[in-house]
Amino acid sequence: MAYSSSTQLVLHWFPSKDLVGKCSKNYGIQQSLMFDKRKRAHLSHRILYQDEIFSCKTSHHHKLHNFCKVMRSVIVRSEIAGNGSTSAAYHLPEFQLISKVRGVCFYSVTSIIALFLFVLMVISHPFVVLRDGYQRNFHHLIAKIWACMSVYPFFKVKIQGLENLPPKNSPAVYVSNHQSFLDIYALLTLGRNLKFISKTAIFLFPVVGWAMFLMGLIPLKRMDSRSQLQTLKRCMELVKNGGSVFFFPEGTRSKDGRLGTFKKGAFSIAAKTGVPVVPITLVGTGKIMPAGMETILNPGSVKIIIHPSVQGDNPDTLCSEVKNVITNELINQA
Repeated sequence: MAYSSSTQLVLHWFPSKDLVGKCSKNYGIQQSLMFDKRKRAHLSHRILYQDEIFSCKTSHHHKLHNFCKVMRSVIVRSEIAGNGSTSAAYHLPEFQLISKVRGVCFYSVTSIIALFLFVLMVISHPFVVLRDGYQRNFHHLIAKIWACMSVYPFFKVKIQGLENLPPKNSPAVYVSNHQSFLDIYALLTLGRNLKFISKTAIFLFPVVGWAMFLMGLIPLKRMDSRSQLQTLKRCMELVKNGGSVFFFPEGTRSKDGRLGTFKKGAFSIAAKTGVPVVPITLVGTGKIMPAGMETILNPGSVKIIIHPSVQGDNPDTLCSEVKNVITNELINQA
C-alpha cells in the first residue's frame, strides 16, 4: 500500500514485559505509542503519522528505534507512483516459492522456442537482407511468434486501442513506459515492425542478442555521446526509409513503478522527420516480473493501451504531452 505524508497508520503493540510508560521527545515521537505497564497481554494502539515515523532517531530504547527502522522501510518500499502520484502505483507481491518455479518454467520455455526459431531466422537472413534490408518483416514475424508462444502459457496480454495504430507501412516513433523485462515480450505480440533501441551489452547475449542483431535493432552505449549521436542518425535514416522506431524514453526500467524523467531523443526524431509519436502505456508487467527480480514470475495479466498519436515540430511540447498521456493512464489504471 502506498502512503502519503498525511497517511495514518494504526499500529498495535503487544507488550510481553514492562517497557516504558510513555514516549518522550527523546524518542522522536511525541505521544505516538503507549505501552501497557501491566504484565497481562493487553492491546494498546495509537495512530502514528508517517512524518513521525521518519523523525524517529537513535534513542536510548533500542527496541523502539528498531521498530521505527522497520516502519520506515515499509513506507519507503511502499511509496510507488507515476510521476510522484501515489495513486498510480503497483504493489510488489510477497515472495512465494511458486513464483520462483514459474520463473524457471518461463525461461525454459522461451529458451527452447528461441533456439528453434533462431535457426529459421539464420537460414532466411541472406534472403531477408537482399529483399527487405530496412524492414526485415520476416524476422519480426518470427519474433512475434516467439513472444506469443512464450507468454501465453503464463499470462494473458490484453490490447486496447488497436484502432490508434498507424498503418503498417506508415513510419512513426513509438514510446512507452518501462517497468519490466517482460515489456519487450508484450510489445512484440503487437506484430508491428518496431526497431527497438537497446544497450549494446544485450546484443552479446547468446541467441536472443544475436537475433536482435539479425532483426536490425539499434544498439546504444548509454554513457557514450558519440554512440547516442550515431543512434539518432540511424533512427532518422530508418524513419525516412519508411521504418518505425521504438523508445523507452525513461532510459531504464522503473524499480518502484514511478514514471521517470523522459529523455527527448525520440521526440527530436519525430519533430525533425514530421512523423507522429504513438504513446503506449504498459500495465501489469511490473507486478508479474518486477525490475531487479527477473528470476520470478508472479501470476497476473498485462494490458497494452495504445493512445492516439501526437504530432508536432517542438520536441519539448511533444515530450510533455506524451508523458502526461501515459501518466494519466497509469493513474486511471491504478
